[in-house]
Amino acid sequence: MEDRHVSAQNRLLLKGGQVVNDDLMVQADVYIEDGIIRQVGSDLVIPGGTRSIDCRGKLVMPGGIDTHTHMELPFMGTKSVDDFYWGTRAALAGGTTMIMDFVLDSKGVLPLEAYNKWREKADPKVCCDYALHMAITWWSDKVKEEMAVICKEKGINSFKVFTAYKDVFMLRDDELLKVFAACKELGSLAQVHAENGDVIAENCKKLLALGITGPEGHYMARSEEVEEEATHRCIMLANQVNCPLYVVHVMSKGAADSIRRARSKGAVVWGEPIAAGLGTDGTHHFNSCWRHAAGHVMGPTLKEDPSTPGYLMDLLANGDLECTGSDNCTFNADQKALGKDDFTKIPNGVNGVEDRMSVIWEKGVHSGKMDPCRFVAVTSTNAAKLFNIYPRKGRIAVGSDADVVIWDPTAMRTISAATHHQKVDFNIFEGMTCHGVPKIVIANGRVVLEEKELHVTQGAGRYIPTPCFSQYVYNRIQCRDVSRAPKKVEREPYDGAIVEIKMDDKKGSVENPITASRDSMFHSRPPTRGGGRNMHDSGFSISGNQIDDNKPQQAHNRHIQPPGGRSSGGLW
Repeated sequence: MEDRHVSAQNRLLLKGGQVVNDDLMVQADVYIEDGIIRQVGSDLVIPGGTRSIDCRGKLVMPGGIDTHTHMELPFMGTKSVDDFYWGTRAALAGGTTMIMDFVLDSKGVLPLEAYNKWREKADPKVCCDYALHMAITWWSDKVKEEMAVICKEKGINSFKVFTAYKDVFMLRDDELLKVFAACKELGSLAQVHAENGDVIAENCKKLLALGITGPEGHYMARSEEVEEEATHRCIMLANQVNCPLYVVHVMSKGAADSIRRARSKGAVVWGEPIAAGLGTDGTHHFNSCWRHAAGHVMGPTLKEDPSTPGYLMDLLANGDLECTGSDNCTFNADQKALGKDDFTKIPNGVNGVEDRMSVIWEKGVHSGKMDPCRFVAVTSTNAAKLFNIYPRKGRIAVGSDADVVIWDPTAMRTISAATHHQKVDFNIFEGMTCHGVPKIVIANGRVVLEEKELHVTQGAGRYIPTPCFSQYVYNRIQCRDVSRAPKKVEREPYDGAIVEIKMDDKKGSVENPITASRDSMFHSRPPTRGGGRNMHDSGFSISGNQIDDNKPQQAHNRHIQPPGGRSSGGLW
């Protein structure tokens, strides 16, 4: 059917399904009218003319929220091929009813100008609701000033910084501290792409000098500790100014462990694994097919250790990692080929916006690592809470937006670029069979997917503002401000003697008060009561200077008797 077709129904009854929220599962009917959930329960009284949808044997869940996309992003000399139409169309096909895209413009472009560009690109094309994050890739007083406007007037409550992409997006530590402090002041959430950009830049030079130009070089330049170090450092920096931190696309065990350890010590930090890191690994970088290997190039990299996806899923299932995105940033073969002779020129990015829900169900729920409630939490509810749009989004409840997915946990599908709904010509999950399939998807109260057919309209999606000071984020921050505020120690003023610091007449330098004189370097014990040197004091110093350095050297004499004189015992 044509994508532009729109269901005429504005009243829907979802009957006989099991409603799944992040905190409970219950058998209930759901009545939807004018894009809002109006009733949830049994034996509902509904008006005539309502369309009834049989949900028996199915799960009725909140539509997914993809926290991390890059639609039609200008990057590395080209532009990601999935634009806001193709990308949101594919999202709906996979059960995601809202995306959060990044405003990421060139260094030197002010936030308000960049924001306007993204709204102009997105509003006429989006098929589902969307929100925006703002990237801060350079720092000035004007940038700080416009961050406040972005929060208060434009509805963005999150700012992303980079410790990677040196000379392009990367900020220095002092700049990171300023951004984090500004985020804290505004009640927004700081986000970070955490890799050590300096190390990556040096490694790339070395690898190219060795003649390593293929996609494997991209992986080799980014060892796991490059991500782990930057993650730890950014958590520490954010903690210095009591700023909440959200680490995007957590790809390695080391980075995930840094977040887990910090959370166990009380740090206000969340980690976001993505579909790619949960569903596949970095062994593909070494594939003999250049296109296949280049198709997996992204930053941070997929890790070669095949146990990494399962490890990240364990942490996600158990609450050490919070929610999931896709980092959907797609490039076709001819675009990836920009780096055919130099891996540093391969556009970074992979797909995931369509397959995220199925991959997480397969690797999380079907494998027995998480239950459906946790699935709802990590694919929808936690994101809504973090970005302050809960319970409008992320919940099946009266008054919530009617963004609903009717999920068949027993159905199966095989992922393939030949059948997916994205514009990109490659799929990193090619051939993966997933249990768990969206049977019907409802966005803003309208059926947009049914019987494997999409019924979407360009521009039907809405821009969703994300207010600052999310209680889910800032309740702890505000308590920490009070409980951890520095406090002055009240004490009596010191009225004792103060050493006089003398200037060296010849050199004009200040005498070292710790080693003020040569004698003090060697004799630290007080003299005896008779005024003599304390013989327990040593004349030896580990500094290299010795007490007798100024005495003239004696002529070398060979002693034929031991110290103390000759012995009569016959030992000598």
